[in-house]
Amino acid sequence: MFENIRLSFLGIWSHKMRSFLTMLGIIIGIAAIIAIVSTIRGTNEQIKQNLVGSGENTVEVSLYQGEWEYEMSYNGIPNGVPLVADEVVAQIRDIPHVQNVSRYLSRQDYSGVYHLNTSLSGGYVRGIDADYFDTCNYIMKSGRGFTADDFTKYRKVAILDVDSADALFQGEDPIGNTIEIQQEPFVVIGIVTKAKVFEPVINSIEDYYTYAQRSAGSVYIPKTAWPIIYQYDEPENVVIRVESTDFMTAAGKECADLLNGYLSPQDETIQYRAKDLLEQAQQIQELSSSTNTMLIWIAGISLIVGGIGVMNIMLVSVTERTQEIGLKKAIGARKSRILGQFLTEAAVLTSLGGLIGVIVGIILAQIISYISTTPVSISVPAAVGAVAFSMVIGIVFGVFPSYKAANLNPIDALRHE
Repeated sequence: MFENIRLSFLGIWSHKMRSFLTMLGIIIGIAAIIAIVSTIRGTNEQIKQNLVGSGENTVEVSLYQGEWEYEMSYNGIPNGVPLVADEVVAQIRDIPHVQNVSRYLSRQDYSGVYHLNTSLSGGYVRGIDADYFDTCNYIMKSGRGFTADDFTKYRKVAILDVDSADALFQGEDPIGNTIEIQQEPFVVIGIVTKAKVFEPVINSIEDYYTYAQRSAGSVYIPKTAWPIIYQYDEPENVVIRVESTDFMTAAGKECADLLNGYLSPQDETIQYRAKDLLEQAQQIQELSSSTNTMLIWIAGISLIVGGIGVMNIMLVSVTERTQEIGLKKAIGARKSRILGQFLTEAAVLTSLGGLIGVIVGIILAQIISYISTTPVSISVPAAVGAVAFSMVIGIVFGVFPSYKAANLNPIDALRHE
């Protein structure tokens, strides 16, 4: 085997230009596939990160009515939807890959949150438990968080996020000031922000409308103080944090199924559903990948053309080395030895073309990324698979010339000129 490989390299080196032109089809095909796959992977990762957010891995499980989130302001409290009990939370924690769980209440308020004459129009009011900020990866920017006494003593205190603080106070320090929620005074005790501030990559106006929409902000109050401004026993939502984005879909659906097992609504369209942003990412990825798959198939045609070129040059090589083959067979070389030599030469030729193609493909992907600002992600399995596939092409298209060489009559071969 090693001797055959050595002889193959000698043969390639002795006909450098011919060998390079033979490999060119393989190089172009492999380079095109590597560049396309790298661009697809890079774009898909960007879509996933833009939609999911860096380092969050959270899934909100909310109550829906049909295709829309249940609107408490207009529909009132639905029948047959109990509060999420502590034992249910414990069951959610036992779902594989779930790291943390939190219950919360939420309303989008268009005219109920004020500081003096400034309104937080379209902002969210959320009644949260003690685990919410940790689950959603928030940290205190200033002030303090909620204490146990804030929950047990129904204190009217509030924490703002950065957006709501800017909207309501416009640069003034909110800590210690009072805001009104549904005409009830709440004292601002803190400001929270994301532990990792993630900004999506915006390459077009479509990306802007997809990723960069922002709300007016959120105001957080203790969950126990919720009935002071809204209603008792409003349905609760759940947010879970999982180990990685790969587990978001499965964990979110399992959590929703668990919560739906406790429902007995008269309206069967009312149920919990996971707001799985990863599903949105996958839908966009599938849409773009369908087009790119066609490009890969087109690039694959050049590999077939390259394989035909390999077969052609191997037939020429057999003709040129007819006397050499006859001499080897005359001194006892078996058909299998001749067959193995030529198959090895074909495999080495295409494998070398595959390696060069991978390198060219990586360079091409980086150039495309630089020119079009499209992210790339080099796939090691794709690179290894491409080289292996090029070797297979060499073997497949080298079978006929090798078989022809192995079956030459030694006497006729020695007489050949």
